[in-house]
Amino acid sequence: MTMNAAIADVRDGAAVDRLVDIDLARGLAVLGMCVVHVGGPIPDVALVRDLMDLASGRSSALFAVLAGFSIILITGRKAQKSGVAGGQAVARVAIRALVLLAIGSILTCLATNVQIILEYYGICFLLVLPLHRLSAQQLGLIAAGTALVLPQVEFLLWFFGPDPEVLDPVFELMVSGTYPAMTWVPFVIAGMAIARLSLNTQAMHWRLGLAGVALAVLGYGGSWLALRLPGVPADPEAGTPWWLLVASPHSETTFSILGNTGCALIILAACWLAMNALPHLRKLVWPIIAVGSMPLTAYVLHIVGIAYFYHAMKIDLVRADGSLSMLFGFVVVISTFAVLWLRVFQRGPMEVLMGRIADLARHIR
Repeated sequence: MTMNAAIADVRDGAAVDRLVDIDLARGLAVLGMCVVHVGGPIPDVALVRDLMDLASGRSSALFAVLAGFSIILITGRKAQKSGVAGGQAVARVAIRALVLLAIGSILTCLATNVQIILEYYGICFLLVLPLHRLSAQQLGLIAAGTALVLPQVEFLLWFFGPDPEVLDPVFELMVSGTYPAMTWVPFVIAGMAIARLSLNTQAMHWRLGLAGVALAVLGYGGSWLALRLPGVPADPEAGTPWWLLVASPHSETTFSILGNTGCALIILAACWLAMNALPHLRKLVWPIIAVGSMPLTAYVLHIVGIAYFYHAMKIDLVRADGSLSMLFGFVVVISTFAVLWLRVFQRGPMEVLMGRIADLARHIR
């Protein structure tokens, strides 16, 4: 979020008020992750099932979009940093990427049945960093181009690539993993493009929301239509060319990228519009905002909690034993921790650690 360079503490002084809506979106993304990982088997209640299903794949996509947004915040949003300051900003993002790779590897070693996303985010950071000076239009075109092309390239690499039984960490992070960088960089680049826009007006927020609706319709609606063309299997199998027509969570197709990016834009626009139109809403959703202000801490906490139940109590929250009551407990604990922590400190503990390590970039001259 991210768990991302959004993890960095880029808020200061008056900037806090301008970014509280972004923290709200981050908080929703973190809690969406909890829903996916802790909610257990989908309940029989239709409304609850549908709401939980909405979080699958879309929460992590929202994280990736916010990651791109934060990369631009770090490297200079309105006035791009140059010279020594620019080099230090780029170094900070690169250091954060390496730290995410390290933390992701540690969390993976906990063997929780959760597919840890941090390592993939770290790779995405490094891949998109050379683009940080581009304009919103340029970034938007690159995001669209990568969304259209890279899923097909990934499919070919997957089909003709190395034997999946042979462990290749680089190939996994780039192509064959749960969050392959090749098909997740479009989300990050889209977030970078959004950050380059002038977001001070309600009109721009509405435009982003409508753009999100259009992308969601194009992605999910386009997939729905494509799967109903003559000769197309109703239920394509993964690994076949027909799979490129689906838009299901984590299908890594162009349709899914378009649809999930659209959902991310809708959520971001809704957060901006709601926080501007309803000033008192901040108090009501403050626990979510608090979680969003420390996304790396919240993510690590929920993974450690899952690991505790899995290893100490033999309860597999991810695949078998999760429940709505357990999910509620996780949300309450993480939100309460975030609120209480912010009463004393300005940043979450993992964010402080990340900031201090990234601050090594100040030595660059």
